[in-house]
Amino acid sequence: MIASLRTAIVAMMLMIASVAATAASATTYLQCVPFARANSGIDLFGNARDWWAAAEDRYERGRDPRVGAVMHFAPTRGMPIGHVAVVSAIVSDRELLIDHANWSPINGRRGQIERGVRVVDVSAAGDWSEVRVWYAPIGDLGLRSNPVSGFIYPDGVWGNGRSNAATIAANSAPAFTPDADGALGRIVESLGR
Repeated sequence: MIASLRTAIVAMMLMIASVAATAASATTYLQCVPFARANSGIDLFGNARDWWAAAEDRYERGRDPRVGAVMHFAPTRGMPIGHVAVVSAIVSDRELLIDHANWSPINGRRGQIERGVRVVDVSAAGDWSEVRVWYAPIGDLGLRSNPVSGFIYPDGVWGNGRSNAATIAANSAPAFTPDADGALGRIVESLGR
């Protein structure tokens, strides 16, 4: 009898935790800036449009993509606060992959994270000043081209005194586990007393 009660309580607690996690994820809306900051180690704040100027005296900037660099999309009429994304792989001299947030609505929801997203340099000079980005709703590169200011490189040590590798490691927390602190186990254990 006690074992059945204990099992029912544990099942109910897990169900409540699952519903709470689902409700939280349904309301979260991740912007590109905190995602890029956490995944690149570049310690800049403000809207994406401001990152290029803000990086000027703090980080090396340039036109060549590098893995781990932040690609800075210049603001446009259709994208007035700009966009930032982290370069995850270089495919060729005119194609790379990025990780970013809040670009494509996925399952009808904005603010989603996309990894390994295809980006193609469509600039006449081949200098990454204009790109087209994969857009999930149409299953292809987006219909518009997007101006790019360049790349912000996370190499070096910044105001927080940590290197890029240390900052990335510190921001790469393990995935949430429902009983990470052992509270659920303690509750179940107390039921057996």
